[in-house]
Amino acid sequence: MEEELQETREHHVGRMIHMLSHQLKRRGAVQEAELGLTPMQKHVLMFILFETMKRDLYQRDIEEEFRIRRSTASGILQLMEKNGFICRQSVARDARLKQIVPTEKAEKIRMDVLSNIQGMEKRLTSGIPKEDLETCLCVLRKMICNLSEEEQEIESL
Repeated sequence: MEEELQETREHHVGRMIHMLSHQLKRRGAVQEAELGLTPMQKHVLMFILFETMKRDLYQRDIEEEFRIRRSTASGILQLMEKNGFICRQSVARDARLKQIVPTEKAEKIRMDVLSNIQGMEKRLTSGIPKEDLETCLCVLRKMICNLSEEEQEIESL
C-alpha cells in the first residue's frame, strides 16, 4: 500500500503540473512587485500585449482565455485601467463593446515581456525533441478539455 502511494505521489500529473507552474511563476516575464500587479493581472497583461499585436481584443476574449466569469474579468480590467496599463474604448459598430487597448505604460514593457517569454520558452524546451513537445502540448490541451467538460457538467447541475 505504501509503495503504491509513493508511486502515485511520484507520478501524479497534477503535482508535476503544479511544480512546473510554480517555477514558471517565480521566473515570470513580468515581476509583480516592479509593476504593482497581482499574478492574475500579470497573466492578463501578457495576454493583452501578445494578442493586441495581431487583433482587436475585448473583455469576452479575456473571459474565454482565462475561463473566468464576466464579473471577475471586469474587476481585473478595472484595476488594470486604474493602474494605467490599459484603456477601454467604445467601438463604433456597437457602443456596448469596449476594445481593450494597452496604454503607453504597458507598451513600454511589451518588448521586455516578449523577450523574457521567448527566453523562458527556449530554456523550458531545451533538449526536448519537437515530436515530444507536440505530444506534450496535445496531452495538455486534452487535460484542459477534460477539466473544462467536468466544470461544465458541474455548472449544469
